[in-house]
Amino acid sequence: MLRLTSLDDLALTGGPLHLALGVFDGVHLGHRAVIRRVVEAARRDGGRAGVVTFDPHPIRVLAPDKAPRALLATLDHKAHLLAGLGVELLLAIPFDAAFAQLEAEEFLDQLCKAAVGTIAVGDDWRFGKGRRGDVAMLKRFSEVHGFSLQAVPPVMADGERISSTRIRQAIRDGSVAAVAEMLGQPYSLEGPVIEGRKLARQLGFPTANVVTGDVQLPPDGVWLVEARCGGAIFSGVANLGMRPTVDGTSRALEVHLFDFSGDLYGKVLEVTFVSYLRGERKFESIEALKGQIEVDVATARSLSRPAS
Repeated sequence: MLRLTSLDDLALTGGPLHLALGVFDGVHLGHRAVIRRVVEAARRDGGRAGVVTFDPHPIRVLAPDKAPRALLATLDHKAHLLAGLGVELLLAIPFDAAFAQLEAEEFLDQLCKAAVGTIAVGDDWRFGKGRRGDVAMLKRFSEVHGFSLQAVPPVMADGERISSTRIRQAIRDGSVAAVAEMLGQPYSLEGPVIEGRKLARQLGFPTANVVTGDVQLPPDGVWLVEARCGGAIFSGVANLGMRPTVDGTSRALEVHLFDFSGDLYGKVLEVTFVSYLRGERKFESIEALKGQIEVDVATARSLSRPAS
């Protein structure tokens, strides 16, 4: 995937470009409906399917007191999710106070310096200073600049609009089935593996310590997970939480991969939360903790699918 950070760079890429515009936190089914329009346009008319988004999330600049404390995906994870949908180009515009003052018309003028063949948005998308830009403005620009405008209606689940806010709450609740329904795939997070205290290794169950960043996490406890590293997928068991038995001082995600041997330090692991096994608790001794880990691993193995 070609990754860009400025509208000027976009104008140098050639064309035609078929662009989905939006924040796309989590890349849920509503986002996918918008993105599908540009992927189909690129296949039909030639050119590249791309996404134009903003980093950080605009609400963190415009109204930080109202911004979600956690998002559904880091920018790098979002890029991987988009690539899986057929997106070939990602422009992540740095969103700061200066960019927030850009008038909607000026934003579109800069965007249309590129060879734009299609623009797709949610039908209620707003943009530009004071959120003045809307689908009606995009329609006027499409008539002047000759691109096809695709305004996509929302996607519903259980009679309610799918939104990133709704999905974040479902993750906090541990409702992984509802989350998967709204995302179009199970919820996962992605982060690098860092060196830990190696206590789990001493217990006979080495773990990968995954940096989670500020993404939304499910309830603390022990989870059946699947982890992707490169092209390989492993089942495993993960502990998410404070690790009270070993006097943990911060929330951490530790993943034990079944039938894996090797060094994961510095590599990026994508961890999918499959099912909740039990809550986190403090054990009276390290021996008791080890015994429970053996039970957890056996339970997770019985529920997991073979590695691929």
